[in-house]
Amino acid sequence: MKLGIVDYGVGNIYSLKKALEHIGIDTAVSKYAKVLDSCSGIVLPGVGAFCDAASNMSADGLDQVIMNQAAKGKLVLGICLGMQLMYDYSTEGGMHKGLGLISGWVDRIPDKVKVPHMGWNALSINKPCKALEGIEDGDYVYYVHSYYVRPEDSSCVCAGSSYGVDIPAVVVKENLVGMQFHPEKSGDTGLKILNNIKELII
Repeated sequence: MKLGIVDYGVGNIYSLKKALEHIGIDTAVSKYAKVLDSCSGIVLPGVGAFCDAASNMSADGLDQVIMNQAAKGKLVLGICLGMQLMYDYSTEGGMHKGLGLISGWVDRIPDKVKVPHMGWNALSINKPCKALEGIEDGDYVYYVHSYYVRPEDSSCVCAGSSYGVDIPAVVVKENLVGMQFHPEKSGDTGLKILNNIKELII
């Protein structure tokens, strides 16, 4: 069992790699299709600008690798920016196309609150899902982002957080899982969630 961490030139890969290895998940950080295709699932890491990440993925052919993995039924986990890239498009710095794995788009958090949304915030659980087993309503997770997902289908949203608007925090669609927060920076709660993800790897 190995998770491939997609190296598309942005993201906070080191702390994510250490957190996954801490709970016993072998990882491979790579931008090569052959390496990623050999993994049991893949992770799109967070942090960075949507336009840069989307451009880098396209240039390296990683977008096709990710979509192929998703079509095969393998786990695809998106964290923060990685979750946003799973949607149709983002308005960050103009209009930029995403992977289109989940219907919806990415928009800026309204300026009625301080942007970026940075720090701890409580989860509000909407519906049960494997990723949130053992997690309770009100448990805190750590965010760093200025943009949020606006899903077309709210039934994919398993949990959210309130920050000026309702922020989708955990989305699940079949073998696709997205987290707007950083589980690798969310203490025991984050490790519990990553342990749940471990059970989803085929």
